[in-house]
Amino acid sequence: MLKTELKKIVSLAWPLLIAQVTQTLMGVSDTIMAGRYSALDMAAVAIGFSITMPVLFFIQGLVLALPPIISRLNGANQNHKIANATQQTFYLILSVALIFSAGTLLVPFLFSLSSMDPDLRDITVAYTQYILLGAPAFAAYQLIRNFCEGLSITKPTMIIMVLGLAVNIPANYVLIYGKFGFPEMGGVGCGIATALVFTIMFLATLTYALKSKKLAPFQLFGKAYKPDPATIWQTFKLGFPIALTILFEVTLFGVVALLLSPLGASIVASHQVALNFSSIMFMFPLSIGIATSIRVGYLIGEDNYENAKKAVLGAVLLGLGIAALTATLTIVARTQIASLYSTDSEVISLAASLMLLASLFQLSDSVQVISAGALRGYKDTAMMSYITFIAYWLIGLPIGYTLALTDWLIAPMGASGFWIGFICGLSAAALMLGLRVNRIQNKLANGQMRT
Repeated sequence: MLKTELKKIVSLAWPLLIAQVTQTLMGVSDTIMAGRYSALDMAAVAIGFSITMPVLFFIQGLVLALPPIISRLNGANQNHKIANATQQTFYLILSVALIFSAGTLLVPFLFSLSSMDPDLRDITVAYTQYILLGAPAFAAYQLIRNFCEGLSITKPTMIIMVLGLAVNIPANYVLIYGKFGFPEMGGVGCGIATALVFTIMFLATLTYALKSKKLAPFQLFGKAYKPDPATIWQTFKLGFPIALTILFEVTLFGVVALLLSPLGASIVASHQVALNFSSIMFMFPLSIGIATSIRVGYLIGEDNYENAKKAVLGAVLLGLGIAALTATLTIVARTQIASLYSTDSEVISLAASLMLLASLFQLSDSVQVISAGALRGYKDTAMMSYITFIAYWLIGLPIGYTLALTDWLIAPMGASGFWIGFICGLSAAALMLGLRVNRIQNKLANGQMRT
């Protein structure tokens, strides 16, 4: 049965992997295309991206409560409840997205408080406002995407994400450089293009949901359900810790970049190179983690606790196998990989040394993200957020800060110290999340808790 569950995980995960890599490439294409226009616009896009990404990740985190809800109902043959659960989630995330969109009115005031160069500030403000205006479309896209994924239908996510990238690049070109009669908008054009992509992806997923024969039995649009505060609150309680978990990790890397900034441009650049490549490698275990959440939820709905346990084991073994391969690639080709990002010999050398450290945490990173996916499937998300906060902010960051910027233990190590902190934090998260999964599995097996 382990082999069977492993095949199920792979079939769910590979379209998600392509989708996640494609999503990452959208951000990369924005940065590259804005950078080719001007350094000023590239900087504005980078700042705006760092501000808006936590907002979008928060929305996405809330919606990640939906797949385990749906997969569990599907596994329990309670498909008549799926439409209502999805619509209640829609009320939640649309409300949150509209609040963020309304925040566009405050963006100019907030940036006016900074000492930023006026030209840089104007571009950053406009870029940020357009991304926030696109938040409702992003939320609606994420809702329908996760509705499909909760039903173990992951290929549409892949296809539509590829469509998004196919729209993003030419839209960037037209709006940044002012082609085909459009005004030349530079970095602001990236923001408009991204909001446009959100809208197109939402419309594409909506069209699929309306036309798909696979989804027809679930009647997502067959009846309009009234908002149910109790159900919305339960969804929020499940999704909020997921959103916090994502924010804890995203903001950690942002804080480290800020702490490194006084050490010079080369240090910061090498850190960003290593971080960007590590983020791409992270898409492998992340996709397996999402697939694990879906599969575990389905099996728990069937009350098949033993197979759920095997699904988690298969996912972890798969993740570790892939992590061993990506770690080996990182070690062997680290200098060549760094050379793809920069022509500066100092940046290449520093980035290569950081990627050697990055290879070491890929195993623990794989275990922690797959364990987190399993906990979502078990609907045990509150403890997950506590564990990640402790691991990242109370273990990883203090160790990294101590090694990187102080002489309390040894001479300051610079960026390498923070990356050793990452290794410690992610290893702690892997251990604690793994133990939590094991505890939940044992309680279910012994009848000590209800699902």
